[in-house]
Amino acid sequence: MIVDSAWVGEVGPSGPEEEEMLSMNPERQPTSRLSCQVKVCESLDGLTVHLPESQW
Repeated sequence: MIVDSAWVGEVGPSGPEEEEMLSMNPERQPTSRLSCQVKVCESLDGLTVHLPESQW
């Protein structure tokens, strides 16, 4: 998933293992994250993400 730029600070950075997996994605964007690595909490209520075309 691609985290909307307005939410990048709230979601936080990816770790080294996540970066390794993301590096295999040809559609990777600077704000790409693995959805399974984002910790869901109240501060993310309203989070906006985008999906690469290949995931539609």
